[in-house]
Amino acid sequence: MVKRHGRHVDTSVDTAGKNACATRLSVIVLFFAVSAFGAVDGLVTNKTTNKPQAGATVTLYKLGGAGMEAVESVKSDAAGKFLINQAAQGPHLIQTAFDGVVYNHMLPPGQPQTGLSLEVYSASTKQGGAQLKQHMILIEPLGTEMQVRESYFYSNAGPTTWNDPKEGTLRFYVPQETRGNVEVMATAPQGMPIRRPADKASQAGVLKVDFPIKPGESRIDVNYKLPFTSPGTFAGKILQPAEQTMLAVPRGVEVKGEGVEVAGKEPRTQATVMKVTAKSYKLELNGTGELQPAAAAAGEGSEENGPKIEQIDPKIYDRKLWILGLTMGALLLGFVLMYRAEPAKGMKG
Repeated sequence: MVKRHGRHVDTSVDTAGKNACATRLSVIVLFFAVSAFGAVDGLVTNKTTNKPQAGATVTLYKLGGAGMEAVESVKSDAAGKFLINQAAQGPHLIQTAFDGVVYNHMLPPGQPQTGLSLEVYSASTKQGGAQLKQHMILIEPLGTEMQVRESYFYSNAGPTTWNDPKEGTLRFYVPQETRGNVEVMATAPQGMPIRRPADKASQAGVLKVDFPIKPGESRIDVNYKLPFTSPGTFAGKILQPAEQTMLAVPRGVEVKGEGVEVAGKEPRTQATVMKVTAKSYKLELNGTGELQPAAAAAGEGSEENGPKIEQIDPKIYDRKLWILGLTMGALLLGFVLMYRAEPAKGMKG
């Protein structure tokens, strides 16, 4: 306490007040420093309702040589906002889980990490706007075994995600003599291929895949083998009719059968292309062969010889992604073949 102009002034009060103000100011500065340099924040919006989504689980993952490493997980608040007080240096991924479905958002180095806009959708077991647009079947008799690759292309123009974990969004038939495990790779809109299990359904010979079909374009690839001796047969069933279902066998393989119509030769590989016209079909195959991309690269054949099989638009399947890890030329070609023609008018029972 000091005496000032005849009055006593308690300086301890002023000092305490200044210290309190300084402390509050330090906290505010620290908060903004963390937000600016060591945080990831933004808003989760439900595109089905076009409203902020509360209660969504937002998880930050670090991407490295060891794969995905979870950094922190938070819930969006009542206003749909989230804040992760972690620095995201280097490549990171945000996964937003809502209504049983996970949505990915990449965080490339050098890109803004604040004010992010994360989109989710309400999910339904009903198919809604999801449609199977293309179904391509590639059959390769390889001497003592037959390689079968099927690609399913979905387009979801609706406002909800089709998700049916119990029944599966894809149900497909495999012959009883299928050898080994059935391999399934699924790709979400603007996503990377991921392995999914093929589980047994209630019907004999039918497998199901639990994979949400989000708004946009998705793809599911199925791969399996079975014993084969030329000449031989192959019987298949279409459980989910697509707008267009096509089948191809390599050059050098003679093919005829029930439930299919020959559409012509693919000009570059000279593969026989057939339209599947019935829900059940049976092929008679004579000869062996592989679908080789080398012939396609050489430009073999002429466009006048038959229908054209072209590369799929990158928005469906990123070329840089599918080319990684593919060691067999036939598999590479199987991932980029799609027959473009008029949609089928329907299948016979």
